[in-house]
Amino acid sequence: MSVLVLIEPDDELSLQATAFARELGGPLHALSVGATAEVAADVLHVAQVDGSYAPGAWATSVTQLISELSPSHVVAAGSERGNEVLAHVAARLDAPFAANVTALRGDEVTRVRWGGSLLEEARVHGERKLLTVAPHSVAAEAAGSPTATERFTPTLTDSDLSVRVHEHKTAVTSGVSLAEAKVVVSGGRGVGSAEGFAIIEELAGLLGAAVGCSRVVTSAGWRPHTDQVGQTGTKVSPDLYIACGISGATQHIAGCKGAKKILAINEDAEAPILASADYAVIGDLHEIVPAISAELRRARGA
Repeated sequence: MSVLVLIEPDDELSLQATAFARELGGPLHALSVGATAEVAADVLHVAQVDGSYAPGAWATSVTQLISELSPSHVVAAGSERGNEVLAHVAARLDAPFAANVTALRGDEVTRVRWGGSLLEEARVHGERKLLTVAPHSVAAEAAGSPTATERFTPTLTDSDLSVRVHEHKTAVTSGVSLAEAKVVVSGGRGVGSAEGFAIIEELAGLLGAAVGCSRVVTSAGWRPHTDQVGQTGTKVSPDLYIACGISGATQHIAGCKGAKKILAINEDAEAPILASADYAVIGDLHEIVPAISAELRRARGA
């Protein structure tokens, strides 16, 4: 039986979902709503839907294609959109839906729960399995060209378009984008104040890094919400994540666990973040961070 994967153009998480879907069998059908996409599928289906993102319209596109293809599995990225659309689809089809899956073995799934703090083993009962793939749980498949491309126009109702995105507000930022940075230097409660972030910004500047922070920092008003790393902030996947004075609440770990390496700087040798860190420096960040910056300058002859 065929497998259907919902994708978005130029989206890393969609390529991860495609890699996961390919292992489930074939032929592999991909669905892109509103625009073509670079994906190495057997068939790329392009739903002719005008306008911006509307979860109801996307769900209708998926369900109509399911009716035509009768796939054994329907897969999407474990992103806000992927989870939202497949939740709509599951409700319409009265079908079971497993979100943020990391592995699938027949009817058994392993999926991420509680912001990444635990893995759940569950069984999905249903003729057709709907699932989203947990971000960064599989390597992304390289973008490619589909063997064939087919376009179709889904039959939409007014209710399908009752909720939609009307405008995008781009955050005003300077320097490196938090979501795309190869190195992120983050500060938490231990930084002490908004002014205390000067040493964090200094180190980030030397490393060509983005500055991040924990939720408690944004709650205190020290940094804007756009800098927050975590379950309710930005999820990052840099080569190196430097956590300065961050205790490591579950919600924060959910945002930075995609990092290849984590360096934690903390006075508390029992801080929860140390369990997730690859490297740790125990001590006062107000001494350690400037010392790292000074050593970088010395090594560069500045």
